[in-house]
Amino acid sequence: MKQYDAIIIGSGQAANPLAKKLAGAGRRTLLLEEDKIGGTCVNTGCTPTKTMIAIARMRYMAGRAPQFGIPVTTGHTDITAVIKRKSEVVASFHDGLEKSLEKTAGLDVVKERAVFTGMKTVNGRYTAEHIFINTGARPSVPPIPGLQDVPYLTSADMLELKELPRHLAILGSGYIAMELGQLYRRLGSEVTIIEREKAILRREDDDVAAAIHAILEEEGIRIITGSGVRQAAPGANGGVTLTLQDGSQLQASHWLIATGRIPATEALQLPQTGITPDERGFIPVNDHLESSVPGIYALGDVKKGPAFTHISYNDYIVVSENILHNKGLSIKDRPVPYCMFTDPELGRIGITEKEAREKGLAVKVASLPLTKVARAIETGETRGLMKAVVDARSGHLLGASILSVSGGEIMAVLQMAMMGNITYRQLRSNIFAHPTFSESLNNLFMTLNDD
Repeated sequence: MKQYDAIIIGSGQAANPLAKKLAGAGRRTLLLEEDKIGGTCVNTGCTPTKTMIAIARMRYMAGRAPQFGIPVTTGHTDITAVIKRKSEVVASFHDGLEKSLEKTAGLDVVKERAVFTGMKTVNGRYTAEHIFINTGARPSVPPIPGLQDVPYLTSADMLELKELPRHLAILGSGYIAMELGQLYRRLGSEVTIIEREKAILRREDDDVAAAIHAILEEEGIRIITGSGVRQAAPGANGGVTLTLQDGSQLQASHWLIATGRIPATEALQLPQTGITPDERGFIPVNDHLESSVPGIYALGDVKKGPAFTHISYNDYIVVSENILHNKGLSIKDRPVPYCMFTDPELGRIGITEKEAREKGLAVKVASLPLTKVARAIETGETRGLMKAVVDARSGHLLGASILSVSGGEIMAVLQMAMMGNITYRQLRSNIFAHPTFSESLNNLFMTLNDD
């Protein structure tokens, strides 16, 4: 049995900086990773998708160039070149991270699957007082009749395609579906999105979701709502035939299932160490990220809560500061900013108008279409809107939805205002550089009355 001070299972966005931090503090640390260093974000998530989205936007803007007086003609997408650039960027991130971990003194990196074989014992030969689980999540595939007889893709598989889909059908309308749908439409694929709910993006306000719906349809994406897939069957030329709930059929060359993600905990044998996962497989934790077993922590997507890279990274900060410096940091009520990287992108912070109304809060809602934003008009980027929810009594911001070019950057301005308890009145009269998108926060809050 090999004794460590800390064992880290998985190599996600909390695990890697935590491994280096603990080893640097003199804690003998073991990092176990059965697949690729870097986890989902680096290998199959943020890094590859945002790289390909940037390429797709370049093609989209090239197609718009004649509107600006530039006579550009675009040909077919060289998907081989697209995949090559994506792979090069991913490799640079992955390789750099792997080398950084390997040269960290006091840290052992072992490529093998981790399985609990006893109380704080892993693989029958490693043990430690502190164990951190950062195994992330994987795509969830619903039980659809005929699924076993047809080819289908998940978000991870999608990025390894060596061909451009002729017609890509997507089941689901969450953030992954929106991003990949627009990405492949811009590269030249016909795209159909199928959503069982009455509208896409059910976590967003209706006006925001409707604006995104209109933008995607404007780009030629077909969106079918209020329906699901009743049956799947082989289609022509290796494709699929999808029978929808109303009995209609959809023929597609490729089928992407983007119906959510589930925690990667099955292989861990958690009961061996005394942890009982919930009904979906998530590891329950307290406000300090500690599980029901003292000394065992769950970080990132393997626990319940918002599944974002930056949340996983913040989990690392919480546990490292608490363990090394006894800071007593908590995840309770921490801000949860996030972005959906469609174009325009959606930046979100705090609560939505819908959530505020459901809670019975007295609020004011400011809204401004991008058609009234000077910078948007100048750059030809007028699709989208800015929206903020404020407390009607104090004037403090409760949340914001920014659907705009650089929506995430504009949202970050409002996040900082929320952290500093700055009111909408102060933002309304603040001096922002002209002409910027953030400058229109003046105009956004001018839509509110002070009574």
